[in-house]
Amino acid sequence: MIDTVHAIQAGVTLAALQRQSLLEALDNRVLLCHALELNRIALITQSERALSAGEAQRFAALVQRRLAGEPIAYIVGQREFFGLPFEVSSAVLIPRPDTELLVELAMDRLPAQGRVLDMGTGSGAIAVSLAHTRKDADVTALDVSADALAVASRNASNNNARVTFLQSDWYSALQGAAPFDVIASNPPYIASGDRHLAEGDLRYEPVGALTDHADGLSALRIIIAGAPPHLKPQGWLLMEHGYEQSAAVRALLSDAGYTEVQSWCDLAGIERVTGGRLTA
Repeated sequence: MIDTVHAIQAGVTLAALQRQSLLEALDNRVLLCHALELNRIALITQSERALSAGEAQRFAALVQRRLAGEPIAYIVGQREFFGLPFEVSSAVLIPRPDTELLVELAMDRLPAQGRVLDMGTGSGAIAVSLAHTRKDADVTALDVSADALAVASRNASNNNARVTFLQSDWYSALQGAAPFDVIASNPPYIASGDRHLAEGDLRYEPVGALTDHADGLSALRIIIAGAPPHLKPQGWLLMEHGYEQSAAVRALLSDAGYTEVQSWCDLAGIERVTGGRLTA
């Protein structure tokens, strides 16, 4: 049994590393492929291949990082989202499948040749997915972080997606810009002091993209209050939020005068996205 990282030595075979691992099978497979620059098929067809000393050292280092809790996506530098590969680093959140719901809802409400804004784009997952799928759309993405925008810009280029990126503290860089048909956002919505911030992958992700350092609703309030001048009449505002925040977000939208206010469930049946329409 390979029960310590030090046991990953030159001469061990791919088959042995897959049979006996300190990690979950999927994590182990992903890291093996990354360390050896192999695809999944090669792990099967080359199962009796023995690792060189350099390969064993590389793989052991990756395993050690994962055992310490570092997310797989940061270790390999990539995560798939909406069927596309996205570069990720500690400058951005790791895109999650739940957020694909936000992309789908935005796409459904975006008219032909429409304009869409992604607020707090991070890796660019939302904006790039929209631009890649809807070639006719005019897509703009904002983020306050220059490091995040650099990652997002590379993701747009790598996925042949046309996106305008702006460094902006929420709406500040949009003065004079034409209004949008849809504004979508996955803002920081974890309340300050929430225990989840100290657990799992969240420990490694940029804290400013996770929490508003307040009650979890302050960024959502800013987005809701500031959206009207930047939305076309009957335009949609769509926001991802926490699993217990849907009622509060609906109330905020209704109090601000939005219509058709509703929430949509993710694959787990949790109300994950809430939105409303701007009155004419």
